[in-house]
Amino acid sequence: MRRALLLINPGSRTGDVSPERIASALTEADIVVSRTLAGPADDLARAARAGRADHGLVVVGGGDGTLGAVARELLDGGPVMGVLPLGTANDFARTLEIPADPLRAVEVIATAAPRAVDVGMVNGIPFLNAASVGLSADLAAELSDDTKRRFGRGGYLLTALRVILRSRSFYVRIEGEFGTAAARSLMLAVGNGRHHGGGLTVAPDATIDDGKLDLYSLETTRLWRLALIAWALRSGSHVHWSDVRANRGDWFEIATRRPRPVNVDGELRTETPARFTIRKGALRVLAPPPSTTRIAGTQ
Repeated sequence: MRRALLLINPGSRTGDVSPERIASALTEADIVVSRTLAGPADDLARAARAGRADHGLVVVGGGDGTLGAVARELLDGGPVMGVLPLGTANDFARTLEIPADPLRAVEVIATAAPRAVDVGMVNGIPFLNAASVGLSADLAAELSDDTKRRFGRGGYLLTALRVILRSRSFYVRIEGEFGTAAARSLMLAVGNGRHHGGGLTVAPDATIDDGKLDLYSLETTRLWRLALIAWALRSGSHVHWSDVRANRGDWFEIATRRPRPVNVDGELRTETPARFTIRKGALRVLAPPPSTTRIAGTQ
């Protein structure tokens, strides 16, 4: 029987799932829960750090911010992470094809083999999904925890509409293996996994274990055009549009005329200038094997 540390953020949108019910389901799956802690992400991260040497498995229930906070304590040979998607967006679980239902996610924890997945880095800060500048950072600054809990993904939409209506493009200088480019952008995102921002697709063929980062920059000033691109972002077909810049590589550096906040997995944690790198296979997660089929969208 495996020995697990169970960490749950009750502040997540669906964090009202009983820790006792989750612990019981894990026990029924022959996983011994040695300790259960419910609290905010920072407290859970500290508990993961303290329990790293004594547990081979850390089961984390929460949204992407909580998962990211705990994952930073499990890198490079640390315990395997089990994921219970209890947040609003759950992009990390979506990328790994982990069921949204917590009890079905327990079944994955009980039966799946560990997968080594990549972790992105921005200015030395790890991220699981994506780090971005522009619209998404403005959205993160305005979207309150209360709005997420009360309205869920609808809260994202309402807040996003307000942010978009007052959005302005900004100058950005992008450097990578492809060379150097300068542009005016409404949003620039660098993705480690496949999804971010509540189901947006970083690139149609992006995976979380391909050892690469994917960058896209929305370079339009027309709101009607932005609305169409936003729809294309659901499938990943935005990379084929003429006013979207898309690149793939091991690293990127971006600079703006003035420091701009960087949204790191839903939290504003650093600012430009920003250097993005990849740590290949740095985190082990219990997840289904990767799908063999990726469907690329078209404009």
